[in-house]
Amino acid sequence: MVVNRSAPTATVVPILVYEDVAAAIDWLCDTFGFAERLRAAGPGGAVSHAQLAVAEGAVMLGRQGGEFRAPHSNEVSQYVVVHVQDVGKHFEHAQQCGAKILKSLSDMPFGERQYTAEDPWGHRWTFSQHIADVAPEEWGAKTPGSD
Repeated sequence: MVVNRSAPTATVVPILVYEDVAAAIDWLCDTFGFAERLRAAGPGGAVSHAQLAVAEGAVMLGRQGGEFRAPHSNEVSQYVVVHVQDVGKHFEHAQQCGAKILKSLSDMPFGERQYTAEDPWGHRWTFSQHIADVAPEEWGAKTPGSD
């Protein structure tokens, strides 16, 4: 197996587009507890790409330009779910850092405690903690072959 030190090891890695990648790195690390893995500058020295780590996961950031656009206000085409060890503590920290909370901390019927926040650039993040093992059928979901 080839290991590439320039790429995250996570199986799925979302790439989010920001107008100001450097500012997004600082805000996401300070507010949501991500760790900067690397950054790359484009022409003119502005940060054009970054990789952030969180537990076993990763997210990449890219600079707006060409076909890539940051989201517009009240326009959602995706959001990222991040599992954390203590979502209550994470929620309090995000609030103290000024994160825009869209959905307050609550227990979900599928065994998760979670909240949703929006970063200053319009990306939505749901932070979640496992609190119970709940069979999918108990909250209305179906698994393949359960029909």
